[in-house]
Amino acid sequence: MGFERHLAGVRYDSGDAVEALLMREYGAVFAARNVTPPTAVVFRDQAEVAAFQAEVETAQDVIGGFSVELQARAMAGLQDAVATAAADGLSISPRGADSAKRSYEETIELWLSRVEPALEHWTANGRLTEDEATALRGLGVYDQVREVLRLERDGIYFAKDLSKSIIYSVAPPGTSQHLAMLAFDVAEFNDARVRQILGEHGWFQTVTSDLPHFTYLGVKEEDLPGLGLKKLMNGGRIFWVPRI
Repeated sequence: MGFERHLAGVRYDSGDAVEALLMREYGAVFAARNVTPPTAVVFRDQAEVAAFQAEVETAQDVIGGFSVELQARAMAGLQDAVATAAADGLSISPRGADSAKRSYEETIELWLSRVEPALEHWTANGRLTEDEATALRGLGVYDQVREVLRLERDGIYFAKDLSKSIIYSVAPPGTSQHLAMLAFDVAEFNDARVRQILGEHGWFQTVTSDLPHFTYLGVKEEDLPGLGLKKLMNGGRIFWVPRI
């Protein structure tokens, strides 16, 4: 069956080039089972994020020295994976303090940490005027995301190395799976056995541009094609992305 059936009730315009891009990049989370997926492909402000986060059941634990908060079933899956790994003499731990739940403000900080240096570079380079950079800085976050992605179509890139799209460096505000508390950044992401254990407990890689990032989908790997997801191989790793 197709992926689109998961989008009933989700605020999403498939005819909008920006939203379609964001769905392809981050949309696997909408297929998650036994949890609450996001209600929009882009949360537009802090109020929308706060309202969503207040409605879902969450759980907290200290893992690897960091406080971690996730949706309750996602946390249960992670705790089981941590226990399985420990029995094998392995660890599964966060990359840092922001590896699980994030606020909208935190995603804005990450976004601006890429946008501001890029604006400085492209104005110094002559690709943007000072007036154009000032105008972009003055946009609201939702509109700024759309303008940055429009500029990137002309080769004015905003990723950290300025050679590719910003979405390969940071998720635009309002799109991060961390806002839905269904994502976890794993310090041991290079360990194939760790990736296998996480998959056994419902956690999969779904964002090809973000290797440490795992998404809670809540099912076994053999069930993923039936949820409208397709397998991609990248660098010897398996990613599950929307079949759209």
